[in-house]
Amino acid sequence: MQVRHPRNSGRLIALDDLSLPPQHFASADAEWEQDNPKEECGVFGIFAPGEEVARTTFFGLFALQHRGQESAGIAVSDGRNLQIHKGMGLVTQVFHEDTIRDLKGISAIGHTRYSTTGSSILCNAQPLSCLSRVGDISVAHNGNLVNTASLRAELQAEGVKFETTNDSEVIAQLLAKYHHGCIEETMKQVMQRIQGAYSLVVLTGDQLVGARDPYGIRPLCLGRINGEHYVMASETCAFVPVGAEYLREVEPGEVIVVDRDGLREFQVIPTIRHATCLLEFIYFARPDSMLYNHSLHQARRRMGQQLAKEFPCPDAHVVIPVPDTGVPAAIGFAEASRTPFGEGIIKSRYIQRTFIQPSQRMRELGARMKYTPLKETLAGKKVVMVDDTIVRGTTTGKLVKMLYDAGAEEVHVRITAPPVKHPCYYGIDMANQDELIAAKKSVEDIRRHIGAASLGYLSLDGVVKAIGMGKENFCRACFDGKYPIPIPQDVRVTKLMLEKDRHIEEDGPDDGSPDSD
Repeated sequence: MQVRHPRNSGRLIALDDLSLPPQHFASADAEWEQDNPKEECGVFGIFAPGEEVARTTFFGLFALQHRGQESAGIAVSDGRNLQIHKGMGLVTQVFHEDTIRDLKGISAIGHTRYSTTGSSILCNAQPLSCLSRVGDISVAHNGNLVNTASLRAELQAEGVKFETTNDSEVIAQLLAKYHHGCIEETMKQVMQRIQGAYSLVVLTGDQLVGARDPYGIRPLCLGRINGEHYVMASETCAFVPVGAEYLREVEPGEVIVVDRDGLREFQVIPTIRHATCLLEFIYFARPDSMLYNHSLHQARRRMGQQLAKEFPCPDAHVVIPVPDTGVPAAIGFAEASRTPFGEGIIKSRYIQRTFIQPSQRMRELGARMKYTPLKETLAGKKVVMVDDTIVRGTTTGKLVKMLYDAGAEEVHVRITAPPVKHPCYYGIDMANQDELIAAKKSVEDIRRHIGAASLGYLSLDGVVKAIGMGKENFCRACFDGKYPIPIPQDVRVTKLMLEKDRHIEEDGPDDGSPDSD
């Protein structure tokens, strides 16, 4: 249905009828999937007059679903006016055929969200729109700002009324404040103010804009569709389903503008350094994506090979992955160690966000709702289990126990990321430092905690060697504590840092509209 946005000059924003509070959504594995860093967000944009831009954006977001499953949205421009449809849940839960059919225009942006600042409620879903002097402007953001609080206070002092509790609205409000008609100048002014990690797709009445922070922490790439139109996305994997050709990555500090006159590229802020998140290579991005023109599948395979050199397990009978992200590395480990590769754990591909809450008994079953051991692969065997990360140390221990219960003689755990010891301030909802098991325990203590026969983490040097680039090209702060963008000492970024600034009912807005400030 369409509801009037109460604060922006009668603009129409189409919202999903589904406006249930977030606790009505249950992830069937949320109780135990705590060992992996959580997704950031996925963004997609297209400028293609004559094409079904909303439909193309839907399929682009579908390919980026792994980057966030809490909410999804699409904003479409018909050349002058913007229309938005967004809701809680997966892309396929938010959009239906009649919705897509009604979203007609020449350009569109889309967003699939995992909340890193601001709780998981409908008013925080993106894209976010604000009214500028020359019309609506909408933004979809992947990343996290580190100067949100000061910018928000400044805007509030100027009379801005915030409707969300996420940092992305600060960007949207700044875009609206500075946009007087020249989008290039607008982006320059905004990017000179915001600090932190951001990959943005921005939509005006007649333009699509892409931008990346001067460190390039979060990915953003450019493609061409049907030979003449342009698309942008967080990952190259979003191009294949829509028939787009990958052109290149958006450079750190660069802005790309697409309109009826074509494509324009300009460097708004000098590149400070390349510092793409190393976890994108290890875990986040889909293995069929490219970063720095490197195949992630091949990089992860080489990580497994390097892991076998650093922490061999010569007496093992079989190497198994924790599906799905551990598969390429497990293949590489098996190749380098000359140990048979096997499937020892089957993952249910159909466990998604649902309205049906697991019972307490089902919660206690833990990982068994998501994973099933293959006893014929495991029984009586010395097993090497390859995974990408250990964050809190909860799931890994449950998986190790599951393998032993299935008859494994020994379970040796190998991890393709170094120990995670520091929190992320740039758009990954990982954990507070006191929740990071490697910040408190030695590798041997962690081994005992998870119940493994042995435990080996790939070294930081081993990771970058496997990728084939120097470590200076990456943000690796969660491993070594060296943050490329300074974190203000008085700032402690958490996903709910702005909740104190406004009252939000525990159940969220019951009609999808924002609460009063």
